Amino acid sequence: MNTITVEKRDFSVKAKHLRRNGHIPGSVFGGPLKESISLQIDESTARQLVRHKREGSKLKLELDGKVIPVQIREKSIDNLNNEILHFRFQALAPNQPVSSVIHIILKNMEKVTASLERMVSEIPYTSLPEDMIDTITIDVDGMPVGSVLTVGDIPELNNEKIDLKIDKDEIILRIKDAKRIGASTVEQAAE
Repeated sequence: MNTITVEKRDFSVKAKHLRRNGHIPGSVFGGPLKESISLQIDESTARQLVRHKREGSKLKLELDGKVIPVQIREKSIDNLNNEILHFRFQALAPNQPVSSVIHIILKNMEKVTASLERMVSEIPYTSLPEDMIDTITIDVDGMPVGSVLTVGDIPELNNEKIDLKIDKDEIILRIKDAKRIGASTVEQAAE
C-alpha cells in the first residue's frame, strides 16, 4: 500500500454524511503544493492506513492522475465509536527538509522476565524525504537486567542525514530487576 487513490472532496456532502457513504474526509498541504487540497478516501483504504501506517509514515497519493509523495501528518479517530474522522497528509518536496517522528517498536517484550521501563516511544527529527525513517524495531529478547538503551545507542539514529530533535543521552528503555523494585517500594512504604 505505497500508493493510495484519493479523490477531491465533494463539498456538497457534509463530512458526517460523507463518512456514512463510505468515504473519509482528508486534506493534503505543504511541500510543492501552492494551497491545501481537500480530499476524500475510500473507507476500506482508510482502515488499512490506520492498521498499517503511523503518523510520520511515507506513502503516495494518486489524485486526478498525479502522484503526490506525502507523509501522514495526523489521523483523527473516534476510538469509542470505531470511526475514522479525518486524515491530514503533508506533501513532500525532494529537496525540502521535513519534520517527522520515528516510532520505536519493541519486539519480544513478553520474553523479558524483569521489569522493562519504556521511556521514549517516538523520536522527533528532521530530514529530506528520501532519508525519512518510519519505524525502528528493537528486539529486547536476551537483554540482561541493568540494560539501558539510549537514543545514541541505536545505529540508525547516528546518521548525519537526519537531524534529531532529542538528546542522544535520552533513555529509550531500561531493564530493572523486578525483585529490587518491589523491595525498594516496600522499604519506602515502611519509612
